[in-house]
Amino acid sequence: MKKGTILIVDDVESEIDILVDILHEDYEVCVAMDGLNALETADVALPDLILLDIVMPGLDGYEVCRRLKANDRTRDIPVIFVTVLSEEGHETTGLELGALDYITKPFNREIVLAPVRNHMNLLEALRLKEDVSRIISHDMRNELSTVIG
Repeated sequence: MKKGTILIVDDVESEIDILVDILHEDYEVCVAMDGLNALETADVALPDLILLDIVMPGLDGYEVCRRLKANDRTRDIPVIFVTVLSEEGHETTGLELGALDYITKPFNREIVLAPVRNHMNLLEALRLKEDVSRIISHDMRNELSTVIG
């Protein structure tokens, strides 16, 4: 059983292939090769996590992240930047825009999987908590209705 959906956004097909190869066994994976396509795909698919390259022609990853966070439908989707940029200022910019983490290229399988698994497990825990709260609230309302009645 797949554990969630990840949108990979990168303009280099070989980089996408590596990430798909790393992630496809555990997660549903969808792909966008530019910023505009990423925004459209995220709005329709509502993935659980977005791996977003920073350096892309047209809309760069920073602008895509700004627009995702400005959209009510996509603002809560976690973003992890994927980049060759290693200067501290780039990381700060991404985190200020709402990204949760960074993965640097070239990719190492375990370095990719660790933050992805952490964020996906956190998301699953939050969903479970919401489900439990909803069940408890429902059960309490039923009991209170019986007592009041």
